[in-house]
This record gives sequence, structure tokens and C-alpha cells, in this order.
Amino acid sequence: MTAPLVDVRDLSVAFRSDGKEVLAVDRISFDIEPGETVALVGESGSGKSVSALSIMQLLNYPQAFHPSGEIMFEGQNLIGADEKTMRKIRGNKITMVFQEPLTSLNPLHTIERQVGEVLIEHKGLRGPAVRARVLDLLKRVGIPNAEERLDAYPHQLSGGQRQRVVIALALANEPQLLIADEPTTALDVTVQAQILKLLMDLKRETGMALLLITHDLGIVRKMTDRVHVMTKGKIVEHGPTEQVFSSPQHAYTQHLLASEPKGRSLGAAADGPVVMEADHLKVWFPIKCGLLRQTVGHVKAVDGISVKLREGRTLGVVGESGSGKTTLGLALMRLLSSDGEIRFDGQNIQGLKSKEMRPLRRNMQIVFQDPFGSLSPRMSVSEIVGEGLEIQHPEMSAADRRAQVTEALREVGLDPSMQDRYPHEFSGGQRQRIAIARAMALKPRFVMLDEPTSALDMSVQAQIVDLLRDLQRRHNLAYLFISHDLKVVRALADDIIVMKGGKVVEAGSADEIFERPDTDYTRALMAAAFNLEASPEGVVAG
Repeated sequence: MTAPLVDVRDLSVAFRSDGKEVLAVDRISFDIEPGETVALVGESGSGKSVSALSIMQLLNYPQAFHPSGEIMFEGQNLIGADEKTMRKIRGNKITMVFQEPLTSLNPLHTIERQVGEVLIEHKGLRGPAVRARVLDLLKRVGIPNAEERLDAYPHQLSGGQRQRVVIALALANEPQLLIADEPTTALDVTVQAQILKLLMDLKRETGMALLLITHDLGIVRKMTDRVHVMTKGKIVEHGPTEQVFSSPQHAYTQHLLASEPKGRSLGAAADGPVVMEADHLKVWFPIKCGLLRQTVGHVKAVDGISVKLREGRTLGVVGESGSGKTTLGLALMRLLSSDGEIRFDGQNIQGLKSKEMRPLRRNMQIVFQDPFGSLSPRMSVSEIVGEGLEIQHPEMSAADRRAQVTEALREVGLDPSMQDRYPHEFSGGQRQRIAIARAMALKPRFVMLDEPTSALDMSVQAQIVDLLRDLQRRHNLAYLFISHDLKVVRALADDIIVMKGGKVVEAGSADEIFERPDTDYTRALMAAAFNLEASPEGVVAG
């Protein structure tokens, strides 16, 4: 038998903080064979990324340390290896693709310079040879008009193009192992499919091994040879991928496999009272050029859209980044200037001034994508949830307001005794429940949900979907649910509009859209969201 490419033996990782030591990874062992794809699977905080960063020796040493273990690569223990040794390995023999491509790239350097730097440092290339190799790499990872992109900066590329550049960086020196840490989480569903297909194609062409770190079990099942399931710093189950998926032994693995959002919308009456509607809504942003900043054109973010939201029903808004989904929601809430008629409870609110809108705000609320970013770190949970009550009901006493906060927290499944804590003391799922409680405290009629589950682990997503469905049933709420995760949309939406380039390209009931999509664009979204799990070869590659 040949020796493994990487052999992790009895690895532990701990961190020193405020005189205490916290164990993040507890005596795990796994190996990776040449050319093999291995997955580390688990929820946030399970120790997946810390384990991968240990292989690269990229943890914040000496605050991080290894109480036990070895990481053997080509007969050498990487733990404790000096920086000179690690520089020969990193970026040359072992490379890494991170979750967020924008933060992986230097905003001040062109694409050619960033990819070329790797070739200069590790391959010793100079002059025209560098440019030629960079161009070859960009073409290899599928960058359109690659020659024109050499002088581009990261902000001038789309999310998918940036991730392709990061993959080009990782492949520049033809590594033996590529570590992919949640490489598609920040991307749209169709772009996810393209990036995963690219990784598999490149793996076959180069023969490299792949360590995939993710919480997306659909990706794992069809991309990997073996899987290791992690929770609380330990590997609790491992084996051939199909065996683990078809016959999971550990309760945590069974829990993960059962965590996908399930169920359907509540099916409220399709002819119920209209809460919010818009006719021919437009949001155009001017493009200004020249010394005098003259308007030379417009970005048509929302271009003539009409919608109706009814009591007890959810309108799902789907489409890729830049399609205008969030802009539409913000315009309906009168948080962006727009043209066209907007009516809330039959009242035309388009021309109302800010002061006139304020009393209506209690009836229309927003839950944002990132619960940590949407909650003030300087305010306690009680202050966060009670802030709207204080503004909308100044006559309410502090005791009554606290009682309302207690009721709101209890309704979203949080212990009211925790209301004097701060956001950083809660998990991601708990923080999103706090954000939902803040919206519910005012007893609204309409709630805009802007990607409320995309920053959460899959099992937490399922819990939040169940919570939102339960709150809608209890309060007869109208939801505008914005998402690119079609599985979550399927579990919540009664009706769907599909947006592209600021326009609605398809609209109808959820059943119609999911079962009989009319347009090629909708079919592409569906294929990327669902067929990806059936075959990574057959995903949309456009």
C-alpha cells in the first residue's frame, strides 16, 4: 500500500484566551490519499476549518497550539515546522480556497499581478512568461474574455469570477492537495454549480487530492470518496461517502441528514385581503460621467414590476445576485426612492413623507440576512427588541415594554431570562431569532425577509423556517421572502416571482414554478439547486 498524501494523527487544537485554554479540536485522525476527495462535514463551530488551517499551519500561533498530534506530509510532521519549510509547501504543494473570494484577493492589485506573484515566488517565472501563464490559468478556470480581465481589479468581477480567480491562484503551482473551505457558500446557486463542476474537472485533469470543508450534504454526497462527520471538535463518524449517507450510525449524522428544510406553505386563501401591492414599480439608478457628472444612462435595478402580497401568504422572490430582489423589497418598504404606485392596506404610500410613514412602520418590518451585522453589539437583547416599541409606543412604561420583549422572545423560542445579554453571547441561529423577535414585537402585518437563512447552518435553517411558518400561521402575516436558496423558498412560498436584470421573467404559484417552469432561466435555477445533487456533471455551466 502507498502512504497517504496527508496523514493526520491524534490532532488536537486549543486556543489561549484571557488566561484560559479552549479545546477546539479533540484528538481527530484522518488521511487523504493521492487523487482522493475527502470531506470534513459539520455545523459551525465543529472544528472543520481549524483542522484544515492546521494542515497549512495558518492558525494564530502561539495563541493557538496543538496539545497532541501529528500532521504527516511526505514523511515530514508539519506541526512545529519552521516558516521556511512551510513557505515551500504552502501555495506550492498544498493550497487553499476560502469561503469569501472578495476577502481572499487584494483590492489594490490587478488580477494579473496577484496570480503572477505566485508564479514569480514559487516558479521563478519572469517577464512575458508570467503573463502567458496567468492568461492560461484564467482561461483554464473559465474566466470569460480572459485577456481583458488581466488588468481588472477584484471589485470589477462578479462573485463567481472572483472565486475562479482564487482557484487559478490555488492551481498556479499544480499542487498535490487543494483544501476548499466552503468554496460556494457565498455564491448564487447557478454559480455554485459552475464552481463545483470546475473543481471536479480540474481535479480529474491534474490528479490532485481535494479536502472539501462544507455543511452542504448534497455537495458532499456527489463529490467525495470519503466523509468525516465532525461535531464539538470530534470526528463522530467516518467512512465511504455512500455508506455514511445510506446507513448513518451516529445520532449526529442522522440529525444532519434530516435537517433540510421540509414542509410546504400554510396554503392561506389565494384571494385573501391584499396587504401590500405595487404597480409598475421602477427603481433606476443614474450613471454619471464626466467633469459635470452628467447622467448618461441608468441601472434599471427594478424595471416596471407589479406584485401583490396577501394576508397569511408568502411571496418568494428568487434570482441571482444583482437581479433586483432586495431593491424591490426596499422600495416596497419606502426605504428607496421609486416610481410607480405602492399601496399598503389600500392606502397609497408612495408620496408620503418620512414623518407620515413613521406610524406605518410598526406594521411593516424587515429581517436581514446577517443576524450578527443587523444587531448592535452595544445593545442588550432587551434594548434591541424593545427599541421599536420605545419609538412607536412612547407612552408605554418600561415595565410594560419589558413584558412585551419577554413575550416576543418566548414566541421565537428564546429564554426571556437571557434578554440582558449581548448579541456576541449567542449562536447564529439564536441571533436570527432575536432579529425575528425585534420584528414581531411590534405585531406587524407585513414582513420582508431578506435571505434570513443563508448565513445559517442547515439544521438551524430548518428551525428558522419552521419558526417563520408558525409565526405566519399565528398572526396571519404577509411575507416577502427573498432568497437564492430554492429549497428554503419551496418550504415557505405560496407564490413566486423570478427576477433577472430588474424584470420579472416568470411568476406563478410555487407549485407551477417548481414543477413546470416556463423559461430557460428558471429551469437553469432549478437545475442548479436540485439536479446538482443528482449529478455535478449535469449542472448549468453558462
